[in-house]
Parts: sequence; C-alpha cells; structure tokens
Amino acid sequence: MYDQDQLLMLSGIQHFCFCERQWSLIHIEQQWKDNVRTVEGHFFHERVDNPFITETRGDLIVARSVPLVSYKLGLYGIGDVVEFNRTSDQGIILNAKEGVWMPYPVEYKAGRPKKDKRDEVQLCAQAICLEEMLDVNIMDGALFYGLTRRRIVVKFDEELRGYVKELANKMHTIYEQGITPRIQSQKHCKLCSLNEICMPKLSKKRNSVKNYMKKVNEDLDQGDDIS
Repeated sequence: MYDQDQLLMLSGIQHFCFCERQWSLIHIEQQWKDNVRTVEGHFFHERVDNPFITETRGDLIVARSVPLVSYKLGLYGIGDVVEFNRTSDQGIILNAKEGVWMPYPVEYKAGRPKKDKRDEVQLCAQAICLEEMLDVNIMDGALFYGLTRRRIVVKFDEELRGYVKELANKMHTIYEQGITPRIQSQKHCKLCSLNEICMPKLSKKRNSVKNYMKKVNEDLDQGDDIS
C-alpha cells in the first residue's frame, strides 16, 4: 500500500507502457511537448469530459470525469466515463437510485486501436481503482476510438491485471530513484511527442562513439596496435 504523498498520475501508466524514458521525461524531468496527435487527443477529451455531470437513461447512468484512486497501485487520476448498468446480480448501491448497479469504465481515445497494450493497461488500472473504491469486482470495460467510432471491449483477466501491477511498481521504483532510463531507439520513436527533446538518433550516435572509444582504450590497455 502506498501513502497519499506517494501517488503517481494514473494516466502516466499509458506513457510508461509505451516508453519508460518518455514517462520519465514527462514525470521526472517535467518536460512535455505537444504534437498533432496529443493536440487532437486533448481536443477529443475536452468534448468528452464534462466534470460532475451524470446522465440517466433508463437502466444506465453515465458519470463523466470520475475521480479515481488506488493505494494498492499508488495511482490517482480521472476516468473519462464510468457507466453504471442496473443489474439483478452483483453490484453496488448508489445514493438516491433504486436497484443494484455495476460500474463499467470507458476510456475515449482520439485515434485508432494500438498494436501494444498501452490503452488496455490504462483502462484496467482505472478498473482496479474503481474496485478498490467501491468494493466490487469489475470484469470488463471498453475503449472508444474516435477515428473508427467503435468500442472495443477489454476483459480484465489475471494476465492484464498482473501486467498493470508490474508496471505500476516499476513506475514507483524509477520515480523514487529519480533516474531517466537510457534510450532504446525503436520505430515508434519518430511518432513520439518528445522526439526532439529525447533525440534518440543523436543519443544512438553518442553511444556508438562511446563504445568505440571504450574499445580503443581496452586495446591500449592490452598493448594492442590500433593503427
């Protein structure tokens, strides 16, 4: 369990899953730079987020901009949307509402489904927060993508939950150390909003020079002729 002053931003787990260095540049070094994708994302969320507004549609209640926290994960943040579906089975009691209700987290994304698990990880972390706050078991949630205008159902199985816990623990370890991980240049680097700050290509060249000089020094120590 983490204390309140140890809590990290829940939204950061998506950055961390994408690239540990990107997350560190944002949350440890406090650097951020918008690109077209992040601007589109902010605009998309502004249209979704309407703090403290709820809608009731028969057996469905829609809550927007829901505060979330998990002291087990050490994360806090805001969920885009939590839908509460009336159920005759397991669920929770809501103030001034009849019946039993099951929470269903929905995260809105401006783009399209990713090849990795970063969006699923963020949604699962939100579900774990809700479970801890409401004392309920949540089996699934949904990701809505703006480009495809479709929902994708995400099952919160043990494998995904374990991955979320692993990432959260590693986030706290790196944050406490205050050390930004070294660059591991990959294809997705050119799409990163921090590319010009991180400079993966330049750092890769520096590492090549550093490795070359290390090899030269080792040869000199061994008395080898490097000419």
